[in-house]
Amino acid sequence: MKDFEKKVTDFLHEEKPFLFIIDFNKSKKLVYSLEEAAEQNIYFNIKGKGNDNHLDSRILDDSLINLHPEPISKEIYQKAFDTVKKELNTGNSFLLNLTFPTTLNTTANLKEIYRKASAPYKLLYKDKFVLFSPECYLIIKNDAIFSYPMKGTINSAIPNAKELLLSNKKEQYEHNTIVDLIRNDLSIIAKKVKVNKFRYIEKIKKGNQELLQTSSEIQGELPKNWKDNFANLLLKTLPAGSISGAPKKKTIDIIEHVEIMPRGFYTGIFGVFDGTQIDSAVSIRYIEQIDGQLHYKSGGGITHLSKLDEEYQELLEKIYVPTI
Repeated sequence: MKDFEKKVTDFLHEEKPFLFIIDFNKSKKLVYSLEEAAEQNIYFNIKGKGNDNHLDSRILDDSLINLHPEPISKEIYQKAFDTVKKELNTGNSFLLNLTFPTTLNTTANLKEIYRKASAPYKLLYKDKFVLFSPECYLIIKNDAIFSYPMKGTINSAIPNAKELLLSNKKEQYEHNTIVDLIRNDLSIIAKKVKVNKFRYIEKIKKGNQELLQTSSEIQGELPKNWKDNFANLLLKTLPAGSISGAPKKKTIDIIEHVEIMPRGFYTGIFGVFDGTQIDSAVSIRYIEQIDGQLHYKSGGGITHLSKLDEEYQELLEKIYVPTI
């Protein structure tokens, strides 16, 4: 921890660009200069900027990546779902993000998936995992901090998809809960926290389809000396509320009990300081290699309004690679 804090602080004061990666339970906290990252086969691209230029030197064909997923059975999912609903009904949680791994029978490798994926936040970590996240976590610029929680999903091909998403009571409750949680998290480290934009629609590519998701923008003011203590401030906000739940501590205890595989770096965060500002993402849309087998980790938020079939379907909907 001390090494992580010191290195981050030194890089910030030197205005030296760096990459940071933190896993879900904050047990692994990594920081690299951009040169160190490339030397260790760690590549990233955030909104078109990264250390991966040579990976994209060859022309890619426009074929989709076939993942051939083998998801867990609905029976396995239901067992966890029912436990979560009991915890919700007894008041131990108000919202819990439930996730599961899906085995992939694809011929594609992590590097190929990284090169073909189209997303604002991409990370390839050695031969361990790849992610292509649509969800911003925190942006820091001019001593202001911004967060963009993303909650609520629907396939745009469904008739009246936008109206259905915005009027869905479960999705409204879920989004409201997360915005409130993120406001509270930011209030721990920032002042004058406010919601600038509430529950607006974003379009997310899903192969040759498109998902609609709702996001909000939350802003706060950091202390002028935030660079002296950034690592500690960041860790106070983790794990991200959108992929854990509320109240956070008890909800995480439930997650560890009901999920069948440790999350690891999935649903952690990663980000980059470019010498001036910080931009970071929630580590979702995530494929991990375990003992030579690829697994896609996905899930969704469970509330007291959740229905089994709809939540299981959302887990399946999120198993995709968003190609150009």
